[in-house]
Amino acid sequence: MTSAVCTIFEGHYHKGVAVLINSLYQNGFRGDFYAGYRGTLPKWSETAVENSNLDWPGAKSLRVAEDLNIHFLPIVTNYHLAHYKPNFMLSLLNGPAKDSEALAYFDPDIVNLCRWGFYEKWMSYGVAMVHEVVSNDMPDTHPSRMEWHNVIKILNKEPKREIHSYINAGFCGVLKKNIEFLKVWSQIIEVAIKEYKMDAATFIVYDKTSAFYCIDQDAFNIAAMCCESAISEMGPEAMDFVGSGWTMSHATGCPKPWRKKFILSALAGSPPSRQDKHYWRNIDYPINLYTGLYKNRIKTETFIATLIGRFYSRN
Repeated sequence: MTSAVCTIFEGHYHKGVAVLINSLYQNGFRGDFYAGYRGTLPKWSETAVENSNLDWPGAKSLRVAEDLNIHFLPIVTNYHLAHYKPNFMLSLLNGPAKDSEALAYFDPDIVNLCRWGFYEKWMSYGVAMVHEVVSNDMPDTHPSRMEWHNVIKILNKEPKREIHSYINAGFCGVLKKNIEFLKVWSQIIEVAIKEYKMDAATFIVYDKTSAFYCIDQDAFNIAAMCCESAISEMGPEAMDFVGSGWTMSHATGCPKPWRKKFILSALAGSPPSRQDKHYWRNIDYPINLYTGLYKNRIKTETFIATLIGRFYSRN
């Protein structure tokens, strides 16, 4: 199977992008990685060269290993980047990644933990997706789902399956034959913006009683309910949310691992998390993000913070 991987980032999230790429490469991913970005490119990408073959204005490419290419694609949109995910994936499958049989999206604060071949097998069963840990128990008769049925009617569709868990939109893996899912996801985001008057430039600012508390993620869940494509779900352990993850590790919330002050956090009752540790284990290759001196400093800080955490935790 010919597969590609993508993400979207801006600002300091480039540090997460580099570690995501490292973790994928170390677990067997080879091929093309597409990084949509807004703003400026990071210093570690300064040797990237313009690539007119991608048919994407302003595209630059960087070969970081013999069989791994990163393509930086500038994005122009008024949307919060989270809400642009399905449009970006559609643009890739209809453009630069048109020859790929599968495309996987990872948020830039995810670290991969398992062999790449598992993802390809997973996507072959249906659109790959992972349950949230927050509000994971979400029955078919949940009031939010009942409201989502109205959204589905606006699209002149009907629910295709009962889903009993809330799904995290930080990861999505699709075969090209299941591109229909991405189209539905994108259409629902448009419904949220136009019919429900949601602000496309915001991420999460709404009351949880809203049909779209989190636009991209709620739209993702609705798409899972009504798409024609098969889906394949894993529980919250797949994002390391319940402390036993082996698929990927998702550093939701703030501060991100690359910005955390470990000793201060430990003194506040929050020692280094599994997500923090997975991040710092993947900083070296094929992209070397930090100097040796800085790595030694972080290693010392995390060691001290972990010791503090053995005696003092708010949990």
